[in-house]
Amino acid sequence: VCIHRVRSCSSIRFIKSKYVCVFDKSALKFSHQQRLFRTSPVSCGQIVQFKLSDIGEGITEVTVKEWYIKEGDSVSQFDSICEVQSDKASVTITSRYDGIIRKLHYSIDDIAFVGKPLVDIEIDASKGVASEDVVETPPMSHEEHTHQEIKGHKTLATPAVRRLAMENNIKLSEVVGTGKDNRILKEDILNYLAKQTGAILPPSPKAEIVPPLRKTEAVPAAPKDKARRIPAPVPRPIAFSGKDRTEPVTGFQKAMVKTMSAALKIPHFGYSDEIDLTQLVQLREELKSLAEIRGVKLSFMPFFIKAASLGLLQYPILNASLDENCQNVTYKASHNIGVAMDTEQGLIVPNVKNVQVCSVFDIAVELNRLQSLGSAGQLGTSDLTGGTFTLSNIGTIGGTYAKAVILPPEVAIGALGKIQVLPRFNDKGEVFKAQIMNVSWSADHRVIDGATMARFSNLWKSYLENPASMLLDLK
Repeated sequence: VCIHRVRSCSSIRFIKSKYVCVFDKSALKFSHQQRLFRTSPVSCGQIVQFKLSDIGEGITEVTVKEWYIKEGDSVSQFDSICEVQSDKASVTITSRYDGIIRKLHYSIDDIAFVGKPLVDIEIDASKGVASEDVVETPPMSHEEHTHQEIKGHKTLATPAVRRLAMENNIKLSEVVGTGKDNRILKEDILNYLAKQTGAILPPSPKAEIVPPLRKTEAVPAAPKDKARRIPAPVPRPIAFSGKDRTEPVTGFQKAMVKTMSAALKIPHFGYSDEIDLTQLVQLREELKSLAEIRGVKLSFMPFFIKAASLGLLQYPILNASLDENCQNVTYKASHNIGVAMDTEQGLIVPNVKNVQVCSVFDIAVELNRLQSLGSAGQLGTSDLTGGTFTLSNIGTIGGTYAKAVILPPEVAIGALGKIQVLPRFNDKGEVFKAQIMNVSWSADHRVIDGATMARFSNLWKSYLENPASMLLDLK
């Protein structure tokens, strides 16, 4: 062993045997084993720290809500790693590398900071990693489109679609997207692949519009419960510990603190009125079954939103924003009307984009999507930002009037009460049963006067009391 040890190193080949003999045999074995131990990690791969990148909107920290992987799991590119929640939205972080998870830097409900390591991933050392690749690409939400810069423009596709393209060596920049906002769908990848290979693919299934049923074939309506409904308490476990409990303000509650603190700087003024929705109730009852056939739940809110958009076309000052120095007013081209929702995570206000070019049915479809994502806590940042005008339907809980608080940088908001059956007089002085709803408006008195708010409310009211009149102004 000593001879082999000495001959293996040319620098000590000339040493005499008496110097070699001072080394103990066990020491040589230990040294040899230590050398093998130190070189073994090289064969396993390179450890890359996957850092949390800037999510945008000034967010510096998020709460880890769920891990989709654990230490020792293998991951591929675009695989979901974890779900985090900021004070604006829930976001799913996806992997950028193919490798093995070696360390999770946070536990559930821990606060993760932008720019700090999220997980350690062991990748193949032969592939190498560029220094800039150590930092994570912008994260993607559950429903949000995945954005990727390609030749100066952005492509929209989900991680599953990107993986399908990668497995077939297809560049997304060469595929024409047929989804919303030119989003690339799975069908687009398959059609592109069929053109390259000459294969014939079956047509992609599309929603079939079924003609309305005849009156004789109408679906029987469920019997209405005319009994007065008594609100039941929400079943929650009650625990009396006898001790005070302190919890940090996080998530949507933290966003509410910031937003409402800024809102108190706005001089509010209120305006209230009542609307007779008798005709709208009848119209919605007729259209509800048609919407259900198309797979959409039709509520009153799409009509309220569309009527508001038609009113904003006449009074654009209500769809504006005022800068912090109160020097400039920006009139928004898009009507991104927000709808306040009460969820388990707290009050959230997603908005329906570009209502001015949407039909009532389009708005209903988008509301169904937002409500489903809101209930699951999966709303994306784009769904919660960019609002220009807001409606809050307190009537779903049971309220009649409310003093709504403006969401800056918006300048107006409306609170809708519940619909009540009340006696009213017609033009002939006869008493009839009317469907009455109250509305409470709040406006920024720095740029909006009471007369403007009243005129807008009267126009909005006229559209709802005579819903057929909206047909004259629909785009």
